[in-house]
Amino acid sequence: MSVVVLTATAVLGLIAGAYARAAAAGFDAEPDDRRENRRESRRGEARRALAVAARTVPLPRPPYAVEGATALAATLVAWRVHDGWVLAAWLYAVVAGSALAEIDRRTWRLPDAITLPSYPIVLALLAPSGRLLPALASGCALGAVYAALWFARPAGLGLGDVKLAGLIGLLTGALGVQATVVAGMAGQVLGALYAVGLLVARRATRTTEFPFGPFMLAGALVAVAFPGALPWAFPGG
Repeated sequence: MSVVVLTATAVLGLIAGAYARAAAAGFDAEPDDRRENRRESRRGEARRALAVAARTVPLPRPPYAVEGATALAATLVAWRVHDGWVLAAWLYAVVAGSALAEIDRRTWRLPDAITLPSYPIVLALLAPSGRLLPALASGCALGAVYAALWFARPAGLGLGDVKLAGLIGLLTGALGVQATVVAGMAGQVLGALYAVGLLVARRATRTTEFPFGPFMLAGALVAVAFPGALPWAFPGG
């Protein structure tokens, strides 16, 4: 990948990050359950977020966190992923993931309005790549692992995390089973390191909870950067 293409990807990532930040601002901590129909409440929330994003001027704004993270992630993906259709799926996921990470950080939610439509979009983009079957297998596997974790300790994970895990499995499965394992392990390790940091800084206790979605998404990027980081687990790979 040429420097020119990577630079252009970073610039487009900054623009996409501005839209992702604006869309994330349209989601509240909880939909308005006082409305007659909860589903209509969620749809209204999604429409409001899209309207906010459509009206925004796509320029980075302080503190530039979402825009910068989106640009860095898009550049990393463009550098490491070479198959055109798989790259397209990952670039979509970078923008959607930036919005999800910001929403989860601020509201402790991973809204279905972004997560669920991402499944058919990612599947459609992966279908022409020839990597759909391994992607589906990895998506089901990682989703099942997180479903088991949620069932064992529902206070520690939300169903939004389970749905996000399936998406991460789809995307990393298109890169290979090692990438899926790396993503799953990296997300857990990054979350654990953050928890230890909070404990050391005396800003939390052993029972303190925090949004886990951003760490899952960061783990997926670790898998993009180091898809074969576990050769000992796959000696034949």
